[in-house]
Amino acid sequence: MFTSFRAGRTGDARLETTARRTAGLVFLFSTLGMAVLWAALLTNDTSVRFVANHSASASPLWVKIVSLWGALEGSILLWAWILAGFTFLVALVARADGLRPFALSTMFAVLLFFLSVNASVGSPFIGVPIPPADGRGPNALLQNHWMMAVHPMLMYIGFVGLTVPFAYAIAALVTGRLGEEWLVQTRRWTITAWAFLSAAIISGGWWSYEVLGWGGYWAWDPVENASILPWFMATAFIHSLQIQERRRMLKGWNLGLIVAAFTMTLLGTFLTRSGIVQSVHSFTRTPIGPVFFGFFALVLIGTLILAYRRLPEIRDDHQLDSPVSREGAFLTGNLLFSSFAFTVLVGTLFPVFVEAFTGAKTSVGPPFFNAVGVPLGLGILALQAIGPALTWRRVTGETLRHNLVVPAILALVMGVVAFALGARVWSVVLTVIFSFFNIFILVRLTVKAVQARTRVSRQNPFSALGDLLNQFPRRYGAYIAHLGVVVIALGVAFSGGYRSEAEVSFKRGEIKEVMGHRVQYEGLVGQQEPEREVTAAKLVLDGGEQYPRQNFYRVQQTTVATPAVQYHLLGDFYVIFLESNDDGSVVGLKFINSPLVSWIWVGGLLLVIGAGLTLIPSTVSQPRAVRSAAQAATD
Repeated sequence: MFTSFRAGRTGDARLETTARRTAGLVFLFSTLGMAVLWAALLTNDTSVRFVANHSASASPLWVKIVSLWGALEGSILLWAWILAGFTFLVALVARADGLRPFALSTMFAVLLFFLSVNASVGSPFIGVPIPPADGRGPNALLQNHWMMAVHPMLMYIGFVGLTVPFAYAIAALVTGRLGEEWLVQTRRWTITAWAFLSAAIISGGWWSYEVLGWGGYWAWDPVENASILPWFMATAFIHSLQIQERRRMLKGWNLGLIVAAFTMTLLGTFLTRSGIVQSVHSFTRTPIGPVFFGFFALVLIGTLILAYRRLPEIRDDHQLDSPVSREGAFLTGNLLFSSFAFTVLVGTLFPVFVEAFTGAKTSVGPPFFNAVGVPLGLGILALQAIGPALTWRRVTGETLRHNLVVPAILALVMGVVAFALGARVWSVVLTVIFSFFNIFILVRLTVKAVQARTRVSRQNPFSALGDLLNQFPRRYGAYIAHLGVVVIALGVAFSGGYRSEAEVSFKRGEIKEVMGHRVQYEGLVGQQEPEREVTAAKLVLDGGEQYPRQNFYRVQQTTVATPAVQYHLLGDFYVIFLESNDDGSVVGLKFINSPLVSWIWVGGLLLVIGAGLTLIPSTVSQPRAVRSAAQAATD
């Protein structure tokens, strides 16, 4: 850390080389630490307290592997390991300039904190004086679905990845190089972290949908909220950095956004590991919580001091010419994202403050978040449509009419069609209108660009479209990501607005019609597995077999229900095994019909694919006339 900082101050290349090599060594030793803990888990070495508390000999191999991050101390070690990997990558591939040594110094400082936690209050290597014969095993919820191997890793990479742009922001404040240089260095790092975080949030929703047995995917749980706070800030930053790149505006705002994104990851970690919020995702109350809060406060105060010292240099080179412009739309979108994040933060922390000052336990539930979030989300969806159709600096009335009127009329027609087909929930109708507004504008912009290219290059439309994707991956990747948001919005609106459910009891062999589906209960099916006892209700659902089940984990003495889901593009049919009598002749089942819920997972995939495309450098060299025509068609 100090060597890298000194290298930046003196410009000594040898010191920087030493710091870069140190990054590789730290990553190597962090990897060894991970390997040692994995070895203890895989060999069921209960002389290690972490293994005794969070693993068991009967656990399947994959559960033993993922148990490392299923508990507090191992999750901190995983964070440190991933951060060491990012630090090594920055040392290895980042451009050699005046910012890199200070960015590395910042990353070393953050890494030092996590390694210090691992070496003190959060050590996973503490021994047990008298090792038990077997461990307690992991939380039953964490071994009930293979997504445990995927979702947490995606989340950690997303969280930790935001350290890189934060480090470059600190480097810019330290050096006073507050122009576009640090943005250029961090854009790909930020989008990569954002893509992983997006994938984590979507996969976490699907995991909840598949495992928790309530038919939902987002409950505004405090720890869920903690994951989406940095996502809001990073999303706002990814959009507003374009304004600084194009217009040299929002220097201070962009610094604030990326600092907020990083500090929100620390706040989320504090909430998850302090025990002050109640959540199925959180760990028990531990001494680690205050340590993380102290580090969160230190980072926030230190950054504010640095920013205060650079206030004269943070002034923008240009001002907003007109609110009706692309940068005006970006700025308004930033305000909506920030407002959404602030709402979620207040709703999440309000019960904590109430309990701290009054001792009373209270909660802020979905009604509050939905009441504020739905209008904000609709505003974001509308702006997402309008923004790409606007030009930079200012927009003429003719441009507005040319780019927006026809898509707006067609979108209103789709809203009328939705109403005629029975949609009566206002938020659903508006979601349909704004979603198709997005689609029609994206199609129009793409068609215009293809037509412009075919006129100049004499290509066929498909070749022209392929060349556009190669030449402007950043633009068309953003279009695909926006399309993903549209698909998610439709899935959320319809699955929330038109969900229906029913609890029905069945006798063995009985056939009933439930929500338009033919259901027959054929009896209970049991299965003994090394770590659990599985009891499933065998159903014949629309001619196919389904097995909603209850899993009893012996070590934890816990029962976890696993629903059966019949996936369809237009809606899922979800079955939960509630209860049965002793001989299984009668069962109670809960049925949930969720329209378009699968669109959320499809939209999430499009979102991540689009983000990935924006990372691809342009690969096609075209004549200037062709490039200009394509650019003019969409700007």
